[in-house]
Amino acid sequence: MNKNDRKTLQTYVDKIEEIKKTIEEMKENDEEKYGNMPEGLQESERGEAMQNAIDQMEYGIESLQEAIDNLSEILEG
Repeated sequence: MNKNDRKTLQTYVDKIEEIKKTIEEMKENDEEKYGNMPEGLQESERGEAMQNAIDQMEYGIESLQEAIDNLSEILEG
């Protein structure tokens, strides 16, 4: 991989990191909202949907981190 390709790849890694950070902030916000819900509402369809969204965001965050790690290995190599 030449210098130009490495620079381009680093740009994309940086963008993925920004996206990951944004999703982390959204997840934290939703976790706070969920935590402030009465228990009965947490167990409702709405609460379950919110918990599912939180879980899916966590999965997405983990996937993005894996992509960052894999691409960073290329840059280090």
